[in-house]
Amino acid sequence: MKPPPFAWYAPDTLEEALSLLAEHGDEAKALAGGQSLIPVLNFRLARPSVLVDLNRVAALSGIAEIDGGVRIGAMTRQREAERSPWVAKRAPLLAEALVHVAHPQIRNRGTVGGSLAHADPAAELPALALAFGTRFRLRRGSTERVLEAKDFFRGLLTTALEPDELLVDTEWPHLPNGAGWAFEEIARRHGDYALLGVAAVVVRDSGGVCTEARLAYVSAGPGPVRTTGAEAMLVGRVLDADTIREAAAAAAEEIKPGSDVHASVEYRRQLARVLTARALTRAGQRASS
Repeated sequence: MKPPPFAWYAPDTLEEALSLLAEHGDEAKALAGGQSLIPVLNFRLARPSVLVDLNRVAALSGIAEIDGGVRIGAMTRQREAERSPWVAKRAPLLAEALVHVAHPQIRNRGTVGGSLAHADPAAELPALALAFGTRFRLRRGSTERVLEAKDFFRGLLTTALEPDELLVDTEWPHLPNGAGWAFEEIARRHGDYALLGVAAVVVRDSGGVCTEARLAYVSAGPGPVRTTGAEAMLVGRVLDADTIREAAAAAAEEIKPGSDVHASVEYRRQLARVLTARALTRAGQRASS
């Protein structure tokens, strides 16, 4: 299929891009890597009359260290983040999960900001942003605002972005000192959308008692999901096999997955139990007191 007709603009600066979005409002869509938007246009699920191509806006790309974490420009390719020594050093959970995002050819074009702004519940990056407590810097005209991940994602393919607003960059904070982390995912084939995925972060004290836990899920609801109830069950307990099993079972009941031709709700809950236990075990082994 072919997309409906549209006018195409390719600004060179962030200011030009924001001006075009302000001028055209609801009729305009920002084009980043195109790995999500172009299929949507081809299936005519969206019919913008204007595309604002951001690929020439150099100010939106790049990776930098900040306060022990990393700042990633919205137009940074996923492959660049995957291979970045800064990401590997400062956000290793992100580096581990990026290899699960589609295929290398997709990651070569797909952008970090584009995936986050698209907010597909089956995408890895939105769930990772919840696990990190990522901060999103948004800009409209000369006005900026910063939102945390929990406030940025609003539901199925929906975020807090306004029609004339752009995601400029994201800040991925350094995980707590001594934190252990792990990412687990099951897909029908490597590169397919995940049937279910989980990012786990745990912190434990010198006695092995968990002092903080984060569990964020892919394909477990209408958007990225954190299971705060299961997280609370882990805090104050030693991360032994029984504790992990109980928390994994609680997380499986807390998520709200859908059913489709690939997996039923019951199967996705079973995957959540298995993958959560695996992720918590690996995260606990990596955690240092």
